[in-house]
Amino acid sequence: MNWLLGDKATFISIDSRISIISMVLLSVIGPCVFILQPGYVQGLVQYLGFDEIQSGYIASTEMFGVAASTIVMVLISSKFNWRILAVLCLSLSSIGNLLSLSVTDFDTLRATRFITGLGSGGVISLGFTMMGLTQKADRNFGYAITWVLIYGALGLLVMPTAFESIGMDGVLIFFALFCLSGICFVRFLPTGESEKEADSVVDAADYTSAIKGTSLAAILLYNVAIGITWAYLFLLGLEANISEQGVANVLTISQFLGIAGALIAVILQLKIGRIIPLMVGLLGGGLSVYLLVGVVDYFYYSAGVYLFNLLWNLSMPYLLATLADFDRTARIVTWGVSMQMVGTAIGPSVAAYILSLSNYDNVYLVATVLFIVSALLLLPGLLAQKKVNIQAVR
Repeated sequence: MNWLLGDKATFISIDSRISIISMVLLSVIGPCVFILQPGYVQGLVQYLGFDEIQSGYIASTEMFGVAASTIVMVLISSKFNWRILAVLCLSLSSIGNLLSLSVTDFDTLRATRFITGLGSGGVISLGFTMMGLTQKADRNFGYAITWVLIYGALGLLVMPTAFESIGMDGVLIFFALFCLSGICFVRFLPTGESEKEADSVVDAADYTSAIKGTSLAAILLYNVAIGITWAYLFLLGLEANISEQGVANVLTISQFLGIAGALIAVILQLKIGRIIPLMVGLLGGGLSVYLLVGVVDYFYYSAGVYLFNLLWNLSMPYLLATLADFDRTARIVTWGVSMQMVGTAIGPSVAAYILSLSNYDNVYLVATVLFIVSALLLLPGLLAQKKVNIQAVR
């Protein structure tokens, strides 16, 4: 097994280039379906014959698998070799995608997508947990999200063509092979928390449970809002009488703007602190979604989607690094990833339920409110961290 997992006795610095590259790759592979979710949901409707409500529940079921897996990882990641867990999760995600081939039954497809989500969630959790232990977590989270968005931009651009040329089964085979490719990099990952270098982390201040709890709640509600918004963006564009390729182009451009947002986080790191970029990101996210309420034409649709993706991906590196500062064992990062995945799992179901009762306006109004509430919940934790940093300087 040494050729696959590497020699556990051979130390690879968690801050080495090859280790960070491997973590970044896991961070791209884990959400490889979710980041293309608007296109995938549109494919379920147009090519497999599911209606909008069913498609939302299928997407949500996969995210519930992701969420369940990330919660399990909180409980077991400290007890098992991380390389072995990575191989198991990558394999499970690949198997789930292969089991989804040619499935047109609603309940069967939900089951296979849940299996896929279980594997994907484990990959996401491991990647971000490892990254939370690195010395420059803000920067490395920014790198990870940048590459996720590059993948997403290219994927959304070619998805309409891919569906027409190779069909849903061809797309699923790509997902399966992409997941398997990650196994080649497992040998360069740390085997567990104990491999972090002594100077890679610093002692964290003793933050109260209330501060940590409200910050985790903010992550949860923020990602519910993300899940509500993201799942139906493709169908909302079609509802606004924008062509299929026109919607794909808007989403692709938004991914490149998301890349810009993540790169801003990489460049700034902590030069202006975290409060300003996070409040701009969360409250601005609410504004971007509000632009999608009412009579939506091409201008408002594209403006809302562009702003949404820019601020979403500016915020995420800061959010994850904020959690890492609460607990430098990265355990709270693992919990934060769980809250992130639970939120993105709940989001499409909430959107589908609201859509079954009313229309897209109410879907995006609810998301707007959740963005604002998440900002208010996160603020006490950010202020507490700022106070600790000021005291440390003195």
